[in-house]
Formats: sequence, C-alpha cells, structure tokens
Amino acid sequence: MPRGHFTRATAAVFTPVSNTAFDLTAPVNLDSINMALSPSVIRRLHRWIGLTCALTVMIASGSGVIHMVMTWTQSPPPRPQPGDRINATAVQVTPADALARLGRSDAAVQSMSLRMIGGQPWYQMLVAGSPVPLYVNAVDGHEDPDTDATYAKEIATRYVGGSPVKWVRRMDSFDGEYIVIFRMLPVHRIEVEDGRGTRLYVSTLTGSVARHTDNRRQFEANIFTYFHKYAFISSKPWRDGVLVGFTSLAFLASLSGIVLFFATARRRVS
Repeated sequence: MPRGHFTRATAAVFTPVSNTAFDLTAPVNLDSINMALSPSVIRRLHRWIGLTCALTVMIASGSGVIHMVMTWTQSPPPRPQPGDRINATAVQVTPADALARLGRSDAAVQSMSLRMIGGQPWYQMLVAGSPVPLYVNAVDGHEDPDTDATYAKEIATRYVGGSPVKWVRRMDSFDGEYIVIFRMLPVHRIEVEDGRGTRLYVSTLTGSVARHTDNRRQFEANIFTYFHKYAFISSKPWRDGVLVGFTSLAFLASLSGIVLFFATARRRVS
C-alpha cells in the first residue's frame, strides 16, 4: 500500500443525512483525498502562492538593499558644536523669583534648566499643563514667548556649522517625514539654506537635533518607508494585516516547496 494513502476498508466519516442524524457507514471518497494531497496539486499551489508573494518579496528585499546602500553613500551629519558656556555672573534672578514671575508653584514645575540663549542666561522650565518649555530671563526676569523658537534656531545653527537657517514651525505631532520612531515631541522644524533642502528637527528640551535629513536622504528614506513598511497604507491595523498576510503567503510558499522536495525525492532516486 503506498505511503500516505487510505484504504476503503478502514475509512468512514460522519456524513450528514439530515438535520439530526448522521450516517456512520458512508465511506469517504479516498480518491479525491489522495488527489488533493498529490504532488501535482501541491506543486500548482506552490507556484500560485509563490507568484502571489514574489512581488512583495522583491519589493521588500530591494528596499532593504537600498536602506543598506544609504549607509554607504550618505555622508554622516555634521558634528554638533558645543553650546555657549553659562555666564553665571550675569544671573540676577533666582529660580524662586523666576517661578513667581510665571505665577507657578514649585509643585507645577517638572524640570528647570539654565540655558544660554542670545548671549544671555535664561531659565527653561517645563511645567504641568504646558506642552512647550516656558522661559524667564535670568538677568532681568522678563518673559518672551519667542524664546523657544530662537533657541531652536541657535541649536540648528551650531549643528550645521553656522550656515543660515530658517525656523518653519513647532511640531506637536508626528508626520510623514518626522515619524514616530524619532520619539521626541515637541520639536521645531528648521530649514537650512544650503541648496540641498536640509531639514533639522530640533528638541529644545534636550538641546539637540532629533533628526537630520535633506532631499536626497528623504527620497531614499521614502523608498524604504513606503515599500518596506507599506507606509502608503495610512491605517496601522490594515497595514499590519497586509504585512502579516503577505508574510504568511511567503511562509506557505516555502513550506509547500519543502513538502514537494520530500514528496518527489523517491521519484528522483528511482
């Protein structure tokens, strides 16, 4: 008896004959089962599944190669320059006085730092209920709502070695270029006037550049993001579902190929 085949004498299944009764003696059509499990059927299944997922595998592998090439061809970003040293002798306003100027209590302050902005020391305070830092001049105690943007421009200018920069906007949420993997919010988008379309995303809370990109870098990054991560699907649950679906097809194609190899091994030997 060939391995993997059933005998008519031993096979029986529950075959429904009515809504409440089953025929326990009706034999199953074993020829149809053996045909469904035959190498020719598995081979056709393997080919169609492979054809279905081949395009996605090509796109994923191709975009992965581009991602690696990016690390070889793109020059590293410029090293950030150190900030101005704090002029402690210029500080005339105490932290308690700075809080009083803002009308805040100690309990509302989550952090307080002293920053050199525009050549003067400023208290930078992150307080409960405010998405952005608040600033009080440590020399004369005045406030300036534009200080955060000014500080972001100074960070960017030092980062690019003094090239002219332009403040664009403050971002409180992620977008298609500054995506969630960069984590820090809020940030300021700063554009560098260097002819390459350089953009910097600056965090004034950390005093650093959270992301550096330009037209060429972003073109290659978009290829990877759209074709490797399917970012063109805006809904994350749908995007994850499509990725899982195509990955499952690739798994089935591999599995059916392994089954075919062993199913036809004896035939190849004979």
